[in-house]
Amino acid sequence: MTAVGHAAPAPAPGCVLCAAPGTFGLRDLAEPRSGLCPACVAAGKPTRDGLEQAVVIVAGQALAGAESLDLATAGPEELAYHLGAVKRGLRSVLQLLAPVEGEGR
Repeated sequence: MTAVGHAAPAPAPGCVLCAAPGTFGLRDLAEPRSGLCPACVAAGKPTRDGLEQAVVIVAGQALAGAESLDLATAGPEELAYHLGAVKRGLRSVLQLLAPVEGEGR
C-alpha cells in the first residue's frame, strides 16, 4: 500500500491484457497503458491497424479458452459459452478480411 491508501504497483510476469510473456513494466492503475505489451498498446489506438490487432488479441483469447476446455468433463453451458466465443471471434476476424469500400485491401 502507498501512503494515500492505493495499492502499490506490482511487476507482472507478462502483458496484463493478452498474457504475452515478457516484462512490460509495473502495472499502475493511474496509467492506462502500464503493464501492456507493445501490441496491446498499439491495439488501443483508434486506427485500422489498432482495431485489427485488438480483434486478433480477443479472438486469440477466445480460442485459447476453447482449446483448454476438457471435452470429457465440460458441461453443456460451458461448451455453449466457448463455442459462442469462438464463433464471435471468427466472425470478427472475417469482418476484418471483408473488403472496405474506398480502400484497396
